[in-house]
Amino acid sequence: IVDAIELDLSSGFTVFTGETGAGKSILIDALTLALGGRADASVVREGAARADISAEIESTLPPALEAWLADNEFDAGDGTVLLRRVIDNGGRSKAFVNGVTATVAQLREVGEMLVDIHGQHAHQSLLKSDAQRELLDAQAGLQEDAKAVAAAYRQWRALARQREEFERDAKNVLLERERLEWQVGELEKLAPREGEWAEVGNEHSRLSHAASLIEGAQQALNLLSEDESAPLLSQLASIEQKLGKLVDIDDKLKPVLEALEPARIQLQEAVYALNDYLGRIELDPERLRTVEARLDALHSTARKFHVAPDDLPQEFLDLSERLRQLADATDLDALRAEEQKLADAYHALAGKLSKARAKAAKALSAAVTAAMQELSMAGGRFEVALSACAPAAHGIEQVEFLVAGHAGTTPKPLAKVASGGELARISLAISVIASGATATPTLIFDEVDSGIGGGVAE
Repeated sequence: IVDAIELDLSSGFTVFTGETGAGKSILIDALTLALGGRADASVVREGAARADISAEIESTLPPALEAWLADNEFDAGDGTVLLRRVIDNGGRSKAFVNGVTATVAQLREVGEMLVDIHGQHAHQSLLKSDAQRELLDAQAGLQEDAKAVAAAYRQWRALARQREEFERDAKNVLLERERLEWQVGELEKLAPREGEWAEVGNEHSRLSHAASLIEGAQQALNLLSEDESAPLLSQLASIEQKLGKLVDIDDKLKPVLEALEPARIQLQEAVYALNDYLGRIELDPERLRTVEARLDALHSTARKFHVAPDDLPQEFLDLSERLRQLADATDLDALRAEEQKLADAYHALAGKLSKARAKAAKALSAAVTAAMQELSMAGGRFEVALSACAPAAHGIEQVEFLVAGHAGTTPKPLAKVASGGELARISLAISVIASGATATPTLIFDEVDSGIGGGVAE
């Protein structure tokens, strides 16, 4: 819809007004894209090749952002951040930070530290308990504490489920443990070594063919040097001698003579090797029987465990580890002790979080109540109520926002008593107060006047 626009904003309070459909939200959509929001080809003007959006932000940058820019080599050095997003008409997207190519995820990470956008329906989330708790934690800077409580809860409950499962299924677990003990014991007795199957196979092949090997090696040795009639080495020496005399007559035979000499040397080396081999190899029926028994033991055990013989060492390690884990898991007293340890750790963290929330709830209640007096809710009161609940991932209390629209009434849950206008006003008050807890330098409210009119709007 927008062909081209350049918009300069100043620090402080800026308002865009206009009729419905004038394009106010398009500006926010465009900025959202420059901040790393999701994009597709539909955002490109019809007939245009691409949409090109830049956002230049000049402000005191949050320290975390300055460090991030330096770490990722996007630092411009002048306190300015230039974000750019280009989306072509095929839906493909490019991102830049301070003129340097970036990923959309990096663009989004920078954007989250620079601009906080409250959408038209953001105040509706205030009616949900989870959103109320998250807002309180964010206002008080307790998000990391809340994450630690959630992690501790998951660890505790996981071990509790393991203990409960063991108590419920103890007989089957013990049977499985007995089976594993037998399997590990059998493999431990066999003691298969890494690569042993190939070693034993090679030795068996050599021992079982020892007679053939000895006979073949001896025949080769005879042909080379021990033949009674004319061994090859002797023939080759004779040929060398004859050619040596002929070279004196015609030196063109010299290359032939030179080629024969290394051949004779190689044949002599082969003779030495064969003599050495025959000196070491022997018929050993006893060793052959031992090797055959080992080969059979490895093969039959592998069939029993449904693995390849080569995999027996790894199978032994795997079964031993499973047995160790099962032994640990079936020590009921140890399980209970560990479960109690994790439960204590959870309650310690949750108790610390609970105290911090109580302090933050008191401060937020007072601040929003004060703001309500300026929003035509004179005498009204806002209260963040904390009520004990069963241990959960979010802690040991429920967080609920209560409101009394005017003096003399008892605060009741926000979802039950707040009208649309009251909800919008309370949402605005909470958003402005909560903004003090964040380092984000720019806040944008889309349709902030929804449900507000008359003197309150002024």
